[in-house]
Parts: sequence; structure tokens; C-alpha cells
Amino acid sequence: MGIKRLTRQRRAVLEVVQHAKGYHPDAAWVYGEVRKAVPNISLGTVYRTLEALTEDGYLMPLSRPGEAIRYDANLDGHLHLTCRKCGEFFDIVAPLPDLLSGVRAKYPEFELEGVQVEYQGVCQKCKNVDG
Repeated sequence: MGIKRLTRQRRAVLEVVQHAKGYHPDAAWVYGEVRKAVPNISLGTVYRTLEALTEDGYLMPLSRPGEAIRYDANLDGHLHLTCRKCGEFFDIVAPLPDLLSGVRAKYPEFELEGVQVEYQGVCQKCKNVDG
């Protein structure tokens, strides 16, 4: 698909995800927020725009089996913590180890596109509910 140009609707979708600092929204949440600025936008347009923004490298998708795809506008290399109770993603701000170089050297025939590391546990909010 790809973004040919950033129309008003496309820019609104991108800005909503970019301004969701520390939150990794799904399409339904983005749709609700974008409708505040662009009331006539459809959910289908939001889905297609998120897909195109991902293809064009503006967003990074975060997916887990059985859950809606979340989107991350922070394209700087970083890892995530994921709460196994509420499913929320949290950014880890720390130096990244170089995981790809060793794998590329050992498997040169495999075209590597990236690596995804996710730490799992229980967030503070969910701990307090159980506590």
C-alpha cells in the first residue's frame, strides 16, 4: 500500500500515535482519538493508514498472538516490558545489545529484518490491584 503523501487524515493518524507518549495504542483507540480532529474518518481508513504508515517506516507494529496490533512511534532502538495481566507495553530505555550481528554471521543465507525482545511480568498498577 504505502503512503503517497501525508493527507490531513493520514497526518492526524500519525500525530495521534506520536503523541501517545509511553502508550502503545491499537487501531480502535487511534480511531477514537482521530475522530476528535477528523470526525468523518472511518475505522477502515484508520486501519489502512496504520498499515501504510507501518510499511513506510513511520510506525512499528507490536503484536502478540490473540491480541490487537499495537503501534509504536518511537523508532529509536528500544525494548519492551509487557504486563501479562493487562497486556500493556512499556518502553525500556537502556543500551541495546547487538543481537543481530552474531546471528547474521552464523546464518548468512537468512535475510534478517530485525529482532524483537520482550520482557514479561506484572506492572505496578496490576500489582497494586492484587496486593
